[in-house]
Amino acid sequence: MASSVATDKLACNASIEMFKHDPADATTEQSVKRGVSTTTWRALAGYEGFLVMAMTAVKTGNGVIEVSIYAAEDSSATNATEIKTSGVVAADADGDFVYVECSAEEVAHVGEAAGYNFTHVAGYVDCHHADDITAVTYIRWGAKRAADALTSNYIS
Repeated sequence: MASSVATDKLACNASIEMFKHDPADATTEQSVKRGVSTTTWRALAGYEGFLVMAMTAVKTGNGVIEVSIYAAEDSSATNATEIKTSGVVAADADGDFVYVECSAEEVAHVGEAAGYNFTHVAGYVDCHHADDITAVTYIRWGAKRAADALTSNYIS
């Protein structure tokens, strides 16, 4: 018998989102998008850190070869700056994945050193093949105010 107890411990203390990333260009890493153009910059205020994970879902070329976290001063990517990178990896089979994470303190420190007030973060993925499809997960962890629906279902 399935449990009737409602338990949302993780989902109320983190914001977890998933995206299907289709590279628009095979020559550079790109910010993760939902669909063709919807940006996925997320506010970091109220969280202790951010993790981005990318999995090669449909490999036509090299698969995922790098995953990075960028920060910016707003959701339109003003002064976007790389915070952390996986470096070159070989996630070259369907199901291979790689992640990077950083703390809010790291983001603030890098921004401060560059003279920026970073408020938003996003994942960047490099596949080097425009037909590779990547499943990407964002986790903003350590919510300073736990609340229902920090993580919610997304069904289009």
